[in-house]
Amino acid sequence: MMLMVSSTTANLMVDAVSATAYDILMQNNFPCGLLPLGVKSFQLHEGVLEVTFPGECNFFVTLGADQFYFKYGSTVTAIIKPGSITKAHGVRVFVKSEFLGFEGVERAGDKLTFDLQGMQQSFPVSSFTQSPKCN
Repeated sequence: MMLMVSSTTANLMVDAVSATAYDILMQNNFPCGLLPLGVKSFQLHEGVLEVTFPGECNFFVTLGADQFYFKYGSTVTAIIKPGSITKAHGVRVFVKSEFLGFEGVERAGDKLTFDLQGMQQSFPVSSFTQSPKCN
C-alpha cells in the first residue's frame, strides 16, 4: 500500500505503514463511520483520497426516525481537508424515492452536513462513530 503526501497535506503526515483510510478521515476531523468496513486499499495524493472496496458496498443507516440506503461503488474518490470533503464520486444515497449523488460533507462542531445533489441534510457526528458493514 502506498500513501503519497504532498506539501499541501504535510500537516497530515502519517506513518504510511500503519495508516488506514479510516485514519485519514479522523486526521481530517471526520468520524471513521463515513466509510464502511472492508476497505481494500487507498491512496492520498495532493488532498485527493481514493478508496477501493472488493466490490460494490450497500448498507442502511438509521438516523433518527429515518433510514437511508447508501451505495458505495468499488472505487470512491473525494477531495479531503480538515472539516471538508468535496467533489465526492462513487457514493449514492437513496432519499425518499430516488438515489441522489453524494457530493460532499462538511463538519461544524458536532454536526455533519451532507450535500446530496443540492439537497442538504445535517446529522450528529455521533451517528457515524461506527463503520457500517456491507450487505
